[in-house]
Amino acid sequence: MPGGFGERGIEGKIKAAQYARENKIPYLGLCLGMQIATIEYARNVLKLEKAHSTEFEPGTPHPVIAMLDEQRKVTKKGGTMRLGAQPCQLKLGTKAAELYGSFVVNERHRHRYEFNNAYREKFEKAGFVFSGLSPDGKLVEVIELKDHPFFVASQFHPEFQSKPHQPHPLFKGFVAAAHARMHQKTP
Repeated sequence: MPGGFGERGIEGKIKAAQYARENKIPYLGLCLGMQIATIEYARNVLKLEKAHSTEFEPGTPHPVIAMLDEQRKVTKKGGTMRLGAQPCQLKLGTKAAELYGSFVVNERHRHRYEFNNAYREKFEKAGFVFSGLSPDGKLVEVIELKDHPFFVASQFHPEFQSKPHQPHPLFKGFVAAAHARMHQKTP
């Protein structure tokens, strides 16, 4: 699920994330793709029916994705997003840490909206894994699902560091999971 801006196609993207989650189809979410996965999980697993991002539904009763605190007073959007390389601390024992082979990475960002930490405990209790956080633990950088062959999504943009002959670890993992699924033997 690629990154992007604007509300066009959001509900269809949420349904695609739900289909991938429920049918154990490999899913890699990038920026907006992580936000979509979060909204879908909130609606269909946590039963927060009207969960949404304040980017698309400012009056949502469950703003699981909301604007960064430092962005709330910005009136001129220009170059005011969270931009550039930021450190991310990966949780040991997660798919993300396994793919990177590291526990601290630097990844590039370009966004204004983040996971709303007011919902973090509720998500964790329901099996949502916060596998990458900012060093201070305040910003969710990577999420994944425990009981899924490959459901990983990042707030950052791994495509900014991927090259044809040197693919980013998240892309390598996604392609490997898709390949494995294609070649599964059905009983």
